Amino acid sequence: MTELLFGPIAVWFTVPALVGTLFFSLRLALMFVGGAEGGVDADIDLDVGVDVDMGVDADVDHSTEAFTVLSLQSIAAFMMGFGWGGLGGLRGAGWSVIMSTAFGITAGIGMVWLLGKLLQGVYRLQSSGNVSINSTIDLEGSVYTAIPGRGQGRGQIRLIVGDRERFYRAVTEGEPLSSRERVRVVRVNDDNSVTVTRA
Repeated sequence: MTELLFGPIAVWFTVPALVGTLFFSLRLALMFVGGAEGGVDADIDLDVGVDVDMGVDADVDHSTEAFTVLSLQSIAAFMMGFGWGGLGGLRGAGWSVIMSTAFGITAGIGMVWLLGKLLQGVYRLQSSGNVSINSTIDLEGSVYTAIPGRGQGRGQIRLIVGDRERFYRAVTEGEPLSSRERVRVVRVNDDNSVTVTRA
């Protein structure tokens, strides 16, 4: 077995195959658990901070940046395809070194292409929990925190947007609105608050 994998010529395919497979597997595992972009804790803290503390709609997804043509992941995928393809050609099919090398290069390019397609598919499966504040226009909801009248202060309203309950800062140009009154959003303001009227 050792001679099969680490023989005089086979070693040139085995080493890239093993290194590429190990690195590819570790990097892919870290990417799927969120550790590829700075650690699991950093990703969780960032998501909670954006969604809860600030209330700002922001997209912090980095999955499309995890794979580029010259990324470490694609280099590992190429090494893995090249190594196992070349070794299979050399030892499995009994091809010459040149034929095995050509097949290994083709297999490596194929692995990079396949990885790109797989990651595109994973990215398409993801859905963002962020909702544009502009989608609140003409929606009806209720006052959560009383809103002072004539634009002299802000309150908070509760809306159902896309089957989810959301809270937005709100102002009104009319009379004050007390808690639990029904309101309708008439426009979005520059400071990411909404202007409402009685529904």
